[in-house]
Amino acid sequence: MNVCILGATGRVGSKVLIQAVRDHHNVSVLVRSPEKLSIKDGITIVEGNVLNEDDVMKASEGADVMISALGTDKTTTLSESTPILLSVMKKQGIKRIITVGTAGILNSRTDPGVYRFESSESKRKTTRAAKEHLAVYEMLNKSQVEWTIICPTYLPEGDARGSYRVEEDYLPEDGKEISTGDTANFVYQELLEKNHLLKRVGIAY
Repeated sequence: MNVCILGATGRVGSKVLIQAVRDHHNVSVLVRSPEKLSIKDGITIVEGNVLNEDDVMKASEGADVMISALGTDKTTTLSESTPILLSVMKKQGIKRIITVGTAGILNSRTDPGVYRFESSESKRKTTRAAKEHLAVYEMLNKSQVEWTIICPTYLPEGDARGSYRVEEDYLPEDGKEISTGDTANFVYQELLEKNHLLKRVGIAY
């Protein structure tokens, strides 16, 4: 498979990259800092910015699927880059994207009709990051692409345990955390199996 990964130097994206290379997919990455990549051999590296459409076009040429593990990093990069990604996908004929979101944009169990970040379920003191991820969800949901948003709860750094729960549109009940390793594993599994098209998917232990 031809895979373009955005956020490949991040905590989740770097682990997805390792799996994709291990299984001999054709991988391209768009990164601002190539020196931060955990793997450099066997991949196509485009140095650039996700907010530059030409850079995204170059990195995604020939791709079958986009994976975005971009973080919020106290910026509006997520919401600003999504229209660019959708434009590039249309021009390149790429029909599928998998993104890493946040459990805050899943449906609330306690307060029907609102998102978790708007409800008593959320323990976050700020909603800025959740609102960025929500903007991405709303744009993808209105688009013509096949999207899946993986929505982890509290995300500590850690290796995969291999045992976790997932649920469409909701966080698994009493889910408290999920490691970066298992989140990356699930992103990669979804890449291969396409089990949750057009869905937000909560993931937790």
